[in-house]
Parts: sequence; structure tokens; C-alpha cells
Amino acid sequence: MTDPTADTADNADSADTADTVAAWRRLAGASVLLDGFHALKHAVRFGAEVPVAVTTDLRAALALADELAPDVRETLAGLLTEVPEQVYRSVVPRPHPTAVAALAVRPSRAAGLATLAHVPRTAPVVVLDHPRNLGNAGAVIRLAAGFGATGVVTIGPLDPWHPTVVRGGAGLHFATAVERLTADELPAGPLFALDPEGDDIRGVKLPDDAVLAFGSERSGLSAELRARTDHLLSLPMRPQVSSYNLATSVAMTLYHWSATGYGPQISS
Repeated sequence: MTDPTADTADNADSADTADTVAAWRRLAGASVLLDGFHALKHAVRFGAEVPVAVTTDLRAALALADELAPDVRETLAGLLTEVPEQVYRSVVPRPHPTAVAALAVRPSRAAGLATLAHVPRTAPVVVLDHPRNLGNAGAVIRLAAGFGATGVVTIGPLDPWHPTVVRGGAGLHFATAVERLTADELPAGPLFALDPEGDDIRGVKLPDDAVLAFGSERSGLSAELRARTDHLLSLPMRPQVSSYNLATSVAMTLYHWSATGYGPQISS
């Protein structure tokens, strides 16, 4: 004889799964994919609106929350729906090892532009001039969020909200303003661009309202941005070393800003 209570529970689980998948497919095209536990954790922590979230193992996901994000554990418990692995794989193109994924509402462009334009600024804006590598762009956004930068602007065709960029940024797009602009639309403020021909950054104090520009991984600064630059700066580098990774260059520059009398106090 079958257990009617178990049948009822199974039917309820199936209905929950069906509703979740339907909501996912309805929202996916216009939403930000949060790929993995850490992306969801950070997005929730910084106020993202998350209409749907899934996991193949709710107990394991909440155990991660207990260990790594107790501040948002209860929120995650209310958001996550446990679904079979095949369902999870059907909605997530590149399954994450934590088997957690969610969709979030992208912040409005108007809000992002307002944040970037607000003066006086208390932290720089990072500009990526025609970046090519999605993962590097994500790493830069993660760095900018960690240092409390006002925002990250990309110039060129790369979409800073591409799922691979969001994955590389661990969901920290929601902790800083992230927008794509043209060189003519950059926020006000003195423009410092990193270039091997520039002055040694160690002799310069970067102001809080600085706009910090970094050229592409392959071709450096565009002629258009170079023409707008107020100050060219270079990072210390051993002779015969060609260059630093883009995210490394941004990290060194933001650390220099934070350590030379400006910027917030970053706890270790």
C-alpha cells in the first residue's frame, strides 16, 4: 500500500519544482545570472532583488551559509528551492560546484549613472578601456567592491553584466556601480590612466574623485581615452617584464590610493 502522506509530499515537491522552473524560464532573459553560492551570497548581502534561486542540495547550501554567510542564512533559506540535478542542469548552462544558482533583477541604469555622477565622490571610479577578457573584468569588479570604489565603467563592446563577468565578480556587481559608457560619458574628475610611459605612481597621491583608466590586456589605452587623460601613471615593474595582468594592475592602483592618505580604512 502506498503512503498517501508521502504521495502528497511528492506532489507538492513536483509542483514547487515546476513553478520554479517556469519562473526561471520566464525571467532568465532579462535577469542577472548568479552562478554559485558565493555570487548569491554577495548579491543578497548587498541588497539584490532575487525572485528565484535553486540548488540540488538545500541542506548543503545552508551548511555553507552557516559557515560562510550566517548574516544572510535565513534569507537564503527562504529563497532557495531544492530541485533535481537534471532540472538544475537544464537551467544553468555551466553548473557551479556549489550547485546553487539564482536570478537577480539588474539594478537600473539610471541608478548606476546617478551613483557615478554624484559629487563629491569619496572613492575613485575604475574605467576599463576596451577590455577583452570576461573573467578579468569580473575580477576587477570584485576588487573595486572590496576597496569600496564608486564603480566600474567599461568602454567598448564587452558587456560588464555578462554571466561570465558576474561569475568572475562573485556577485559583487551589486556592491558597486557597474555600467558601460563611451569615453565622452565618463564621470567628472581628474583622469589618471595607467601606461608604461607615465610617471611612477609611487610619487603621486590619487584623490578620492579620481577616474582611474586601464587599457585593454592586449593593446593598452585607446587613442581616444589617451587624448582625454590628465595624468599618465606607470606601475613599478622589473625591466624585461612585459606587463601585469589587468586585475593585478587595478589592485595595485587601488591599494596605492587607499594607502597614501585617501580612501576608506580597509580592515584586514
